[in-house]
Amino acid sequence: MASRHLARSIVLQSLFEWDFYEKKSALADVVERNLEKFGGQFDEKDFAKSIVDGVEENLEKIDKVIQTSAPERPLSQLNIIDRNVLRIGLFELLYEDKKAVPPKVAINEAIELAKGFGGPSSGKFVNGVLGTVYKELEK
Repeated sequence: MASRHLARSIVLQSLFEWDFYEKKSALADVVERNLEKFGGQFDEKDFAKSIVDGVEENLEKIDKVIQTSAPERPLSQLNIIDRNVLRIGLFELLYEDKKAVPPKVAINEAIELAKGFGGPSSGKFVNGVLGTVYKELEK
């Protein structure tokens, strides 16, 4: 597994745990524990932390984008995996340096996370939402 994909997987697992327990723990602590447990000696820990920090810092804005882009599915009714994959993908799409993570890479990585961790339709759903946002960004 590529290092950045592993970093995103650990971020997803951390966001899942944080969201599942209704954000009662410090997200930074959850991520740090998961990086130690699952990351081993890989070299993308700072990348993972930057995603987590960015998602947490922009959470309200990201969640509004999700609500606008998928109005038929209220945020509270999305399954936890889809919600947090979208948070990661939207952070990378909207706020990450485009040279470090090109938009199509951000979308593809989010789709792969959704397929790997989500339900049978998660990949298509994530693709639809992120594709819609990407088309709006191009205008």
